[in-house]
Amino acid sequence: MADILDILKDQLKEKKIKIVLPESNDERIFEAAVKLAKEKIVVPVLLGNKEKLEMKLTAANVDLADCIVYSMEDAETTSKLATKFVEIRKGKATEEQAANLMKQVNYFGTMLVKEGLADGLVSGAIHSTADTVRPALQIIKTKPGISKTSGVFIMVRKDEKYIMADCAINIAPTSQDLAEIAIESAKTAKAFGIEPKVAMLSFSTKGSAVSDETLKVSKAVEIANELDPSIVLDGEFQFDAAFVPSVAKQKAPNSVIQGDANVFIFPSLEAGNIGYKIAQRLGNFQAIGPILQGLNSPINDLSRGCSSDDVYKLSIITAAQCL
Repeated sequence: MADILDILKDQLKEKKIKIVLPESNDERIFEAAVKLAKEKIVVPVLLGNKEKLEMKLTAANVDLADCIVYSMEDAETTSKLATKFVEIRKGKATEEQAANLMKQVNYFGTMLVKEGLADGLVSGAIHSTADTVRPALQIIKTKPGISKTSGVFIMVRKDEKYIMADCAINIAPTSQDLAEIAIESAKTAKAFGIEPKVAMLSFSTKGSAVSDETLKVSKAVEIANELDPSIVLDGEFQFDAAFVPSVAKQKAPNSVIQGDANVFIFPSLEAGNIGYKIAQRLGNFQAIGPILQGLNSPINDLSRGCSSDDVYKLSIITAAQCL
């Protein structure tokens, strides 16, 4: 993790990328914001009572030029954001509903990103994943050609780095969903210095078992290769066939993946969530994420059990997604 962060921090210097930390009254969030501002890696954007927050920042020896504070009590700003929200929702929200939503920090913060007043957002220390993702889907929306957002983890152990997806969002992805997740995960891998070799996982390798579940994955491979033939991608694979060269040679001798996969796409959220946690707990990998992908601007979700260091790291990762 240290080397990834060091590389990202070097890339982010002088970029002045603005990341909203909407839960600014939480001490973990505030502590991370102070560290980010002092290191001048990311410009933290805080929400709350402007006077109180600026007093706290000054007391923490933060130069106010290195931090941005928006007052949730500023009627003019709130009104402008509410009006824009009504336009974005195209008849799905009234002015009154929009005004009420702008009283919620995640909606207010996501609108700042949408309006170009910030570049990304990190939330979830005191809110659920749904509270973070819902405003993102309504306001930021997914990229053209991407129907759903997905969640990846970067798994790190010393010099080893792997991507695992989707481990956070989509319970039962379709073949089309899996193909989109694979392509976005390959892009995420490149963004973090990993040259992607993508394995679409199943309990079957190249037709060794045939069922609706295995056919879903093999169809996803076809779709992904049609959508972006430049990606090194194949499946369906059992994990050992994707990861162990000797097994790959035996089970999939003609594949472009020969036990050297570094991006693993799970066939369901159940499998993905179990898989990354086994690697984390039994394999002693550090799990960085979930990093949300597929959105027009980066929005990332914290665990409610996060530390200030987790907030700090995810803020840097979110800023790196803006590069």
